[in-house]
Amino acid sequence: MHEETAGRADLSGDCAQCFGLCCVALPFARSSGFAADKPAGTPCRNLEKDHRCRIHARLRQEGYGGCTVYDCFGAGQKVSQVTFGGRDWRGGPDEHARRMFEVFPVVRQLQELLWYLTEAVSLPAARPLRDELRVTLQETERLALLPPQELAALDAEAHRQHVGALLLRVSDLARSSLRGRRRDRRGADLPGARLGGADLRGVSLRGACLIAADLTGADLRGADLLGADLRDTDLTDADLTGALFLTQPQVNAARGNEGTRLPASLRRPAHWGV
Repeated sequence: MHEETAGRADLSGDCAQCFGLCCVALPFARSSGFAADKPAGTPCRNLEKDHRCRIHARLRQEGYGGCTVYDCFGAGQKVSQVTFGGRDWRGGPDEHARRMFEVFPVVRQLQELLWYLTEAVSLPAARPLRDELRVTLQETERLALLPPQELAALDAEAHRQHVGALLLRVSDLARSSLRGRRRDRRGADLPGARLGGADLRGVSLRGACLIAADLTGADLRGADLLGADLRDTDLTDADLTGALFLTQPQVNAARGNEGTRLPASLRRPAHWGV
């Protein structure tokens, strides 16, 4: 297994080890991604008592495509099995369930940061920052293992900003030898943009809005895609090998095909080509 991929083995959701937390703790609104409204802290109507989804095999057909996009970066099993020691939220005191639902989004943020930091540490270009990255990685791991009360009080956004600034320095180093290294499109508003076949190597698209953009056949090798909105983005035959800080939820939200080339740490969504 690739070293970076191995380091991320516990940074994706394992529903078998989770108490259905994303189906209870998080809210969603009736939309193209969800067929009904659900407030935070209320179980989804499709969640069974064994924490399995009764429509898992047909989520998109039933109007719950948003569920197929989501990934908790391993927060579900960590909160269920580590933070709360395998104690289910069902049947316990209301305070136990409330606190579990409260800390789940916090741990999810920290797990996402661990995904980025694990990648950053593995990048050869980031060698000058490796010691700082390892310290930050270890601190983020420590925070993710805090007891429930401390997690609930944690300023996760402040830590996220600190990590984000460090990752920006990593991005600059990693893209320094690529063609698009001076092209900064951070936060660019590009919904529906026609970028088919574009050479975007090394371009910073961090936080860019690329909803429904046409990136068919585009070369995104070494592009920084941290936080880019790829909902319904057409990645047919695009090359994203070596793309920086790309996540599974971003890939899940996009459209692609067998010709789409992804980093080794990411999997091709089952719904692509469907």
